[in-house]
Amino acid sequence: MTSASIDRDEVARFDALAARWWDERGPMAVLHKFNPVRVGYIRDEACRVFGRDPAAPFPLEGLSVIDIGCGGGVLSEPLARLGASVTGLDPAPGNVVAARAHAEAEGLAIDYRDETIEAVAARGERFDVVLAMEVVEHVADRAGFLRAACRTVKPGGLLFAATINRTMRSFALAIVGAEYVLRWLPRGTHDWEKFVTPRELAADIAAGGLTVTDTTGVVYNPLGDSWRASRDTGVNYMVTAHRPASAT
Repeated sequence: MTSASIDRDEVARFDALAARWWDERGPMAVLHKFNPVRVGYIRDEACRVFGRDPAAPFPLEGLSVIDIGCGGGVLSEPLARLGASVTGLDPAPGNVVAARAHAEAEGLAIDYRDETIEAVAARGERFDVVLAMEVVEHVADRAGFLRAACRTVKPGGLLFAATINRTMRSFALAIVGAEYVLRWLPRGTHDWEKFVTPRELAADIAAGGLTVTDTTGVVYNPLGDSWRASRDTGVNYMVTAHRPASAT
């Protein structure tokens, strides 16, 4: 697999963890705890834009979603349960095998593919919702990656991204704290220089023809051992971007 955005060291690191994506006490434990916040954010923003009721049994029914860097399908599966038609992409073949096996065991029809978003964009495929969650900080060419992701958003569609702000606080918490002190994540999971500020992310998305319409922080509550949405974007944050319905 070749693409300017692929960082082969990053792919190998996550491929080595393929068998443990669904171990809620393993190296992906933080992701499992973080997942309800991002699922709720995607659901609510998508329902707002597409005129859906977030309390409905299947609020995303009829919407096509592509989850870039899907890993073992931790985000893809709950979105499929909300009614979305989900495609999951991951350049690590072990992740795709694990994701397919888990989805099959859960009775979920998810189109998992061992390919890049650049390949999808080159074929002209487009989706109502494009997800780049916890992946921007792991690519080799962020601007090129986001341009490709933006090309796959249908007119009137949405791009969601979640990443880590490049601040001294994020270095202290997301790297020193999470990887070396608390050992929530394997050492070397993140590179502080690849973290991206909300302004930089918005500029890259704008270059792809979309406009960021919301930026929401995510913070950890140590008392409840849980994550919640917040106005604090100093470490983790999520954005929603919209392509005008009149765009081609």
